[in-house]
Amino acid sequence: MPIVGVSNQKGGVGKTTTAVNLAAALAENRRVLLVDLDPQANATSGVGVVDPEHTIYDVLVGEVSARRAVVPTDTDGLFVLPASADLAGAAVELDASEDDLTLLRKALIGVRPSYDFIVVDAPPSIGALTLNGLVASDRLVVPLQAEYYALEGIAAMMETIERVQGGLNPALSILGIVLTMADGRTRLSNQVEENVRGHFEGLVFRTVVPRNVRLAEAPSYGQPIFAYAPASYGAQAYRQLAEEVLERAAEG
Repeated sequence: MPIVGVSNQKGGVGKTTTAVNLAAALAENRRVLLVDLDPQANATSGVGVVDPEHTIYDVLVGEVSARRAVVPTDTDGLFVLPASADLAGAAVELDASEDDLTLLRKALIGVRPSYDFIVVDAPPSIGALTLNGLVASDRLVVPLQAEYYALEGIAAMMETIERVQGGLNPALSILGIVLTMADGRTRLSNQVEENVRGHFEGLVFRTVVPRNVRLAEAPSYGQPIFAYAPASYGAQAYRQLAEEVLERAAEG
């Protein structure tokens, strides 16, 4: 199974929510590692991990192995390679050299055989950390908020993916685009969905993640949606998304 990067250069599109809950949904039947590559560390706190002894920063600078930094979560089958604010230092220290942009890919070699899936939550930017995430990933899930500005931003994301494909990771491909924070009651949301499906035919997941209060509340309790509100519409959507991810991953 592939290393799946969850990435979008635009913030506020449900990227970390998607990374956390996709990983948790996959962990219901598989062993999954969630890699938090964002200095905000929201994926780390979102699975209930606070003040870890080691973080992905320690791994990237060569102080510890990825295996030693991995932390189990309260969700059976789900483990996290946590982040902290220290990771912001790595964003400054790393440059555009091949050595620096392949640090994560090299770090994950030792742990990859231990997991059925690895999900990488990349920062909402186009710096060295995001590029590390793209270089380390085999397939990408691109969250796209159902609004006009998010639609504009995806063009820049596609350009970045093409640059990575043309250089350090020619095998990188898009597993799918997932529409998030959708409100089927609004004309705009429906128009964005229609435009995205028309423009990216075949790339857009069938699943649409709705705007859901329970999804917004779950991170403050340090829980994926399946622990916090398993019967919510948000939980149903991410479980369906996980099924689609498995289908597409199996197809290659």
